Amino acid sequence: MMTETSHATETDALDAQRVVAWLKQNPDFLKQYPHACDLLIPPTLNAGKGVVDFQSYMIERLKADKSEAVEVAREIVENARSNMNNQTRIHRAVLRVLEAENFDEFLQIITHDLSTLLNVDITTLVTETAGRAIPHIHTNGIRVVPDGTINNWMQNKTILLQDNIGGIEALYGPGAALVRSQALVRIDISQKTPPAILAFGSRDPETFYPQQGTELVGFLARVVENEFRSWLYLPS
Repeated sequence: MMTETSHATETDALDAQRVVAWLKQNPDFLKQYPHACDLLIPPTLNAGKGVVDFQSYMIERLKADKSEAVEVAREIVENARSNMNNQTRIHRAVLRVLEAENFDEFLQIITHDLSTLLNVDITTLVTETAGRAIPHIHTNGIRVVPDGTINNWMQNKTILLQDNIGGIEALYGPGAALVRSQALVRIDISQKTPPAILAFGSRDPETFYPQQGTELVGFLARVVENEFRSWLYLPS
């Protein structure tokens, strides 16, 4: 019995020595496999020079994991709140567009009321002119640009979001100096009308940005298109 116990102790010591030697040759092992720390029983006290207290490391790691989890949760909540606010604004804007009692009021809504409802600084309707002007449009908030300008601006996109920019006078007139970010949304009214866009400008350079979702503003654009056709008796 004494021989077997002694042999087992020597084997355990030898195995531990090999483990220690291997770890010395592979100092980045825990960096590559951090979950291995979960398999260890760390010492609770510092037993003297040369002994590392893994408990403090694990506590710090848990603190870091908790802080990261809290930050992720906070970002999720903020994004959800922002999305809900944007959805509410778009729904109110759509209802306001549908409330128009005549064509002039409809134009007034999309060029003035939408700015307040969507919390932006300026909204304009921009259309090209090439002998095919949209009928009955003679009001403030309508910008007319040369043929081909809109396609050049839109860069082959239906919706273009830009941040940290300077406003373009052709889009916003005197209000261009305020604009630092914008959303340009193509409005396909009819094959019989020239290209058009709705331009939303904000003084906040980060109100609109390229990675932002476009489903809601795209929905608003489709409603505006349908209302244009309805008021002007135009085919799609």
